[in-house]
Amino acid sequence: MRRNLFQPREPSSPSALRITDLRVSYGRTEVLKGINMSIAPGQVTAIIGPSGCGKSTLLSTLNRLSDLIDQCRVTGDVMLDDKNVFRMDPILLRRKVGMVFQKPNPFPMSVRENVLYGIKAAGLRVNHAHAIQDSLARAALWEEMRSRLGDSALRLSLGQQQRLCLARCLAVSPSVVLMDEPTASLDPTSQARIEASVRALRGDYTTVIVTHNLQQARRVSDYTAFLFAGELIEIDRTEQMFSKPQRELTWKYINGGLE
Repeated sequence: MRRNLFQPREPSSPSALRITDLRVSYGRTEVLKGINMSIAPGQVTAIIGPSGCGKSTLLSTLNRLSDLIDQCRVTGDVMLDDKNVFRMDPILLRRKVGMVFQKPNPFPMSVRENVLYGIKAAGLRVNHAHAIQDSLARAALWEEMRSRLGDSALRLSLGQQQRLCLARCLAVSPSVVLMDEPTASLDPTSQARIEASVRALRGDYTTVIVTHNLQQARRVSDYTAFLFAGELIEIDRTEQMFSKPQRELTWKYINGGLE
């Protein structure tokens, strides 16, 4: 009997991230000022802080999207398990460390082809039908899309488009999922579905989510990191952070005392 080479897709093991003395500058402006933190594998870590504090810059540095920004200078180390991301092939890195952006960015093709895009681009030998169903299910979209896989992704609602982008990210089996304000432009119902998807990733993926919504951070994350003016003020288990933070600055921010 001929062996089936196309095996069902399984998630990668979640990876740990360790950030050491990370500094990022745009021209002469230093945006991140020596960040040191560890991100636990298989857990959801929320990054909070006021606008302009460096949250999105930190996120984009983790999979080297910062490489694409003019006059961006990065020093320090980011370790993905035992590998330094700055020494990895960026294409392979971004397959391991996927990103979901604030604004949905589906490709102008069918729902099916959106999910399969990364799989085909990377030449991954997986069962396509299984990958589509599994990825859409993890993004809380399968029941809505199972009979609409041939529809253009551009015909979906914003909330559905964002969940499709998450499914597309998950389809290539990353070990880390980065999410930059993924519900900022969504209605409350779509926001709740994205949050349910984030919680469901726990254990299978290491998830890092940037959010301005403090209640969202508290609802979905295991750990919370607070950034202010480019510095990491503290990182702790989420319930500890919100109930009894160690730093006064954190307490003021969480309680609305910082402008």
